[in-house]
Amino acid sequence: MSKPVIEAIDIHKTFQQGKLDVEVLKGINFSVSAGETHAIIGASGAGKSTLMHLLGGLDHASAGEVKVMGQPISELSEKKLGLLRNRHLGFIYQFHHLLPEFSAQENIAMPLLVRRQKRELANASALGWLDRVGLGQRARHKPGELSGGERQRVALARALVTSPDCLLADEPTGNLDLKTARQMLELMLNLNQVRKIALVVVTHDMDIARRMQFRWRMEDGKLSRES
Repeated sequence: MSKPVIEAIDIHKTFQQGKLDVEVLKGINFSVSAGETHAIIGASGAGKSTLMHLLGGLDHASAGEVKVMGQPISELSEKKLGLLRNRHLGFIYQFHHLLPEFSAQENIAMPLLVRRQKRELANASALGWLDRVGLGQRARHKPGELSGGERQRVALARALVTSPDCLLADEPTGNLDLKTARQMLELMLNLNQVRKIALVVVTHDMDIARRMQFRWRMEDGKLSRES
């Protein structure tokens, strides 16, 4: 059996609000292996986005451990954690987080440049991904010159340009029209089938959730498997 791409072991997360300690996650156990697809559903404020940040190493658990490719992330320096994320994980969120001063192509190429890939190769890969998401003619446009749906497709291409082992997607279609949302979903599922990229998708859309192999519900800080 292959080693999990991401593994959460009894993780807790507590935030301080004034003088109160608010426990948002209460002992989450969760594992994602290569090629699997997971949907996480639940009410707003249930802790889904908090969990995604912990799984991606963007924040640290108050207790418990998150492992990426078998490596406990709490043991890593920020530099080594950044390299681990760059090599193995892709991220896409409801809001695109593109850099406004750079073109679509430059935004997508950036994770490859962080890896010190030659600029011409990074730009060629970025252009290839723009074609895949149907935006080959928009390479030189900056985010402010793109529609919301186009910006989100650029963000998806940026998440996938490094060929990650797992794509973490937090409400990736929440701001999109139905047609664009379905196109993005089909692209992600195709990459899962062809390249065995694992998918973890937080969504309110039950049509998307039903397309995933595994469905989980976040409620009262706990994660339970849905049948």
